Amino acid sequence: MERKKVMVAMSGGVDSSVAAVLLKKDYDVAGVTLRLFTNDDIHLDRTKTCCSLDDVEDARSVANKLGFDHYVYNFGDRFKECVIDKFNNSYMCGLTPNPCIDCNRFIKFDALLKRAELLEQDYIATGHYVRRGYDEKTGRYTLRKGLDPTKDQSYVLYGMTQKQLAKTLFPIGGLTKDETRQIASQYGLVNASKPDSQDICFVPDGDYAKFIEEYTGKNFPQGNFIDKNGNVLGKHNGIIRYTIGQRKGLGIALGEPAYVVSKDIEHNTVTLGTNEDLFTDTAYGNDVNWVSIAQPDEPIRVTARVRYNQKEQPATLYPLENGNVKIVFDKPQRAITYGQALVWYQNDLLLGGATCVQKIPQ
Repeated sequence: MERKKVMVAMSGGVDSSVAAVLLKKDYDVAGVTLRLFTNDDIHLDRTKTCCSLDDVEDARSVANKLGFDHYVYNFGDRFKECVIDKFNNSYMCGLTPNPCIDCNRFIKFDALLKRAELLEQDYIATGHYVRRGYDEKTGRYTLRKGLDPTKDQSYVLYGMTQKQLAKTLFPIGGLTKDETRQIASQYGLVNASKPDSQDICFVPDGDYAKFIEEYTGKNFPQGNFIDKNGNVLGKHNGIIRYTIGQRKGLGIALGEPAYVVSKDIEHNTVTLGTNEDLFTDTAYGNDVNWVSIAQPDEPIRVTARVRYNQKEQPATLYPLENGNVKIVFDKPQRAITYGQALVWYQNDLLLGGATCVQKIPQ
């Protein structure tokens, strides 16, 4: 029987390299590394990203060692449009986006999959720590958390469609990180001990505001810090420099701990309050994607999280009109931030996700 073909997205890191190792036993493998920007474009330290020249060479080295072809595709224009521009625009609208989710949604599992189909590949594969399955009763592909709870990446893959799941393999989802590195060492891969890349590849030092200003050429003027009654407390240094729940770097002394509790782009104000002011039990989501189950007609019990590193919390999900959702947590949650992903589960099964919004338009 002719072996099926799989195109492995190789970032240059150990995870995607071991994915290729495991797939090579049963598939005809080709490796591909995506060029999403040049390091010089954003003054990037090439040792801290998944898209540097060194990473391309590491991926090519692994492909050569394992004996399969390696290609480099330039998706820079689409990455700029769907990830960087969206990132900048979200911050300028007062939101706090997650560009890794957009990269997965628009680049790896959309643009790359389309390229693979043109090249008559049967599947694409990545080194994400998640597990794909198929539910015979519902006829839907399912997505479960990676077996290693410290490396599970299901949160950033909530945007995957059924078509994408049907065509995507996740070979390392049942491994721990230590097991992945052990396999890489056994095969003598150059990146067996390579550190994990930083979260946001195109922000060199984590200074989002500096990146946005340099990339867009726009300046964001000072404005007022206010309290929840509208009283002016002092001056802020540009509204994009603040996110909900922030305490450090405010540059203001009020005699007690102060936190960012809201932002008003129209009036260029940042509202400060106490830690208690950050808690609420209700979150709304739009741009919803149901993954392992179809959208329910009635409320369902779930566990949900509102940021990547948060442990899921018990809640009830209420389907709303136009496919939107409301999630009411059993206990109030801290610093629910608009623009972040709101993702829900039942046990280790990823049910779906959405973009967290302040309110749903009526």
